[in-house]
Amino acid sequence: MEDILYAPWRDEYVAGKKMDDCVFCHISQHSDEDEDLLVLYRDEFCFMVMNRYPYTPGHFMIIPHQHTDKLEELPEETWLHISALAQKGVRLLKEGFGAHGVNIGMNLGDAGGAGIAQHIHLHLVPRWQSDTNFITSIAQTRVYSTDFVKIYQKIKSLIPKYI
Repeated sequence: MEDILYAPWRDEYVAGKKMDDCVFCHISQHSDEDEDLLVLYRDEFCFMVMNRYPYTPGHFMIIPHQHTDKLEELPEETWLHISALAQKGVRLLKEGFGAHGVNIGMNLGDAGGAGIAQHIHLHLVPRWQSDTNFITSIAQTRVYSTDFVKIYQKIKSLIPKYI
């Protein structure tokens, strides 16, 4: 008998409407839709958005407004600003959200593992002691034990204090 683990929340990702243009440029250009697009913060250089398909609760990204797939061509001023926001974001996740650690990184290009390769983005993934288990390794499945919208609202409420 085969066991089945249902994840209906993934249906939107698998079968949902695909965007022809860059999803990050769409978010960048539609500040009037910030709540629906899960934007946590935005300024003249970049924006921070919750990852709709997170590795752990609280996983968000920092994304430059400039559309580029080449980190090496991003203006230094923009990169330094993103780096400063990343430091503040790590503090937010540790102090405000209770993470024990944070994974931070970028996947550049298809070969580098980027899910959205045409527009660079920096991931901040909160981690907790003992937050890994075998289900990820043996079933290619992640268990998300809390309500995504509540996590978005919690992190957004921490932005004024930390960013």
